Amino acid sequence: MASPPASPSPPAARASRVHAAADETLTGEAVALDVQPLGFFLRAVSCLIDMAAGVALLVIGSLTLTALVGSGTIPDSTLRIGAIVLIVAVMVVVPTTVETLSRGRSLGRLAVGGRIVRVDGGAAGFRQAFIRALVGVLELWFTLGGIAAIVGMFTPRAQRLGDLLAGTACERTRTRPLPPAAPGIPPGLEGWAAVADVSRLPDRLAARMAQFVRGAEALEPAARARVAAGLAEAVRPYVSPLPDVDAETLVRAAASVRRDREYRALLLENERAASLTDHA
Repeated sequence: MASPPASPSPPAARASRVHAAADETLTGEAVALDVQPLGFFLRAVSCLIDMAAGVALLVIGSLTLTALVGSGTIPDSTLRIGAIVLIVAVMVVVPTTVETLSRGRSLGRLAVGGRIVRVDGGAAGFRQAFIRALVGVLELWFTLGGIAAIVGMFTPRAQRLGDLLAGTACERTRTRPLPPAAPGIPPGLEGWAAVADVSRLPDRLAARMAQFVRGAEALEPAARARVAAGLAEAVRPYVSPLPDVDAETLVRAAASVRRDREYRALLLENERAASLTDHA
């Protein structure tokens, strides 16, 4: 009887996933960057803060214009022109200038820890800021954020219409804390760890594994073996290739590999956020 086809090695399995997910950031060399987009809720909060600041500027500017006309400093005929200039300045000029000079920041994004970047991961410039501000007049001001909210709910990185036209997205600059330390790879599994694929492990299962590894020494032997067996049974479908080891060793090895790769990914994420900040 013909033997079943061998399961693909981890490198081959990773190669089969060559198409990037919709929410990944790709460089010009088609390299996927491990960065975290800012979520829909935080983007909404950021927009509300920025629009509130804009409304405050409009109110201050209107009061100033009214006072100047009332005092006779400027003629009544210039009031309408001044109002148009004020609206254009608040809705287009100020957002474009702030976003360009701060390399993607604004008052709202500073508050929630976000930054506008190009979809290839590079820093956004004047052209992107101008397009976003111009489209924002329609989708943010004229519709009170309605169009931005509808579009953001149906795009993978909560991009609004201005982002789609400008080729930008909002990414986190406040990265997650590094995961707690985990014991090293069990002896004899170093070679397996170099090729193991544990990327499909669900986050909740990975958290249970890490909790078990940190507290295993405090468990009674029978309870320890029972918990390890249950975790190993849950882990096996998500690990490839499976090492020929006992249940607890499998859990410890998978937890260690997962933690090490999360650690490296978060270090790269921190370095990327720091590089964007340094160029601001």
